[in-house]
Amino acid sequence: MTLSYEYMALAAAACWALGSLLSAQASSHLGAFAFTRWRMLCAASLLWLIAAISGGWATLAFSSFGLLLLSGVIGIFIGDTALFAAMNRLGPRRAGVLFATHSLFSVVLAYFFLGETLWGWTLIGSSLLISGVMTAIFFGKRKTELHAWEANQSQLTSGVALGLLAALCQAVATLMLKPLMETDIDAVAASAVRMTTAFVLHQIIFMLGFKVARAYLPMNKKVFLLVLANAALSMVLGMTLILQALKYGDAGLVAILSSVSPVLVLPLLWLIYKRSPATGAWLGAVLTVLGTMLILLK
Repeated sequence: MTLSYEYMALAAAACWALGSLLSAQASSHLGAFAFTRWRMLCAASLLWLIAAISGGWATLAFSSFGLLLLSGVIGIFIGDTALFAAMNRLGPRRAGVLFATHSLFSVVLAYFFLGETLWGWTLIGSSLLISGVMTAIFFGKRKTELHAWEANQSQLTSGVALGLLAALCQAVATLMLKPLMETDIDAVAASAVRMTTAFVLHQIIFMLGFKVARAYLPMNKKVFLLVLANAALSMVLGMTLILQALKYGDAGLVAILSSVSPVLVLPLLWLIYKRSPATGAWLGAVLTVLGTMLILLK
């Protein structure tokens, strides 16, 4: 039985939530840029292999490469880089709130450029879901758990700008692929082209000697396995599910449903660290669940 696009988007969010738990140790060991570069290399390698075995490369027309390359540059290379830079200035919590606005950008852009509209219970559900995600992120930690970076106010303006840029890039990169994904193009092969583009650009930055691209500590077997698992979950399975969902569903609604990953992380963190989420996280989770149910039952 084939999953509907709504469940594909939610499954992608679950992949990103699980993947994020695997990224903390590896990212702190390698540094954000080195971790991203290694993760893209692993993801691109897996995607190329899967596309070769499945015959997905045969579905790629030469005319589609330009759009896939541009989407990879905007969504993965610029978007991810801006998000990491925003985290460095604002901390992961506030940067996460800003990045969650990508679903709002997606809805607005889908309305103007794709003619998509949300009405009735779907609109109410979408509003509740977005509000819940932002509530869970912004009020989801106790004061004693706030990240040290959040005490830094000197780069607030640039941090906010970078966070919004990351969200906008995510929305633009997703929407520009909607018409292409409605063709017979294979989602795995499309992901492989996007991921390879972003990796090549990250590799160029590293080869040019930029300090920010260097790894903090050398790669080891344990860290590599964490990077590989994160790449397989977040970037191979998660991103492919999103592209597959775009074949059948509205781009704005796919973006909204896939934005629930910060809420899905909460029970996983509770399970691992044995500490109940803060009250704000519970409130956000309730709003998100209600919004999701209204969308699925529309």
